Amino acid sequence: MAQATVAIVMVLLLIVNVECCGRLWQRNIILLAGQSNMVGEGGVNGSLIWDGLVPPESQPNPNILRLNPELQWEVAREPLHQGISAPCGVGPGLPFANSILQHGQTIGLVPCAFVQTNIDDWQRGTSNYTRALTRAWAAVGQGGGVFRALLWYQGEADSNDEARAESYKGKLVQFFNDLRNDLLSPYLPIIQVALATGGNPKYKETVREAQLNTGLPNVFCVDAETLNVTIQNDNLHVHLDTRSQVKLGKALANVFLNDALV
Repeated sequence: MAQATVAIVMVLLLIVNVECCGRLWQRNIILLAGQSNMVGEGGVNGSLIWDGLVPPESQPNPNILRLNPELQWEVAREPLHQGISAPCGVGPGLPFANSILQHGQTIGLVPCAFVQTNIDDWQRGTSNYTRALTRAWAAVGQGGGVFRALLWYQGEADSNDEARAESYKGKLVQFFNDLRNDLLSPYLPIIQVALATGGNPKYKETVREAQLNTGLPNVFCVDAETLNVTIQNDNLHVHLDTRSQVKLGKALANVFLNDALV
């Protein structure tokens, strides 16, 4: 009987996540995962200190929440990944949320990104994957909600190694499929970011090609190639500056509203 009850609940959750398409529900849960450019290092200097400057597009709004490290909802503020990963500054999450916010709705941002992680660090069973899954379901448990999208920006750590770059596409597709299955959301919109120029990692184009051509349904890509970056440590650390993070957040929102929200 208990197993049957659990199965019914899982099916109902799946139906909710599939059939909600076409409108924003009361709490719209957005997952943010990847490495440093999703964490957000806009305004972070070479000493890893954030300048504290918050652009207008990243200002807090009482209807935009974040799941904090204690798995509780609170009003979202920059740095969005404070207490989750460091260093952190301005990222794309708040500009995205402010762009998609509609009257009477609530956006629940679930920051899960972690700096300097490669694609192997996000495979099922790893600490990053498990933490992201735990935080996602905790977000639903704290007042309900619907998984609306995963925002994913990762790949810099794989673009300096030939073997990792060559295997990137298969592992990325596996990660997307596993996460959708474990969230009971097989059609969850995934909006990922293709790596920005700058730094010229040797195998960057191999990773970019994988990102732009996953072959999966309901996976969309925003190309960060033209965005301004800061480069540190012998061209190995490429981070978007604050204005570029704002532009990226708006570009992600545009894809969400025009392509992913059907």
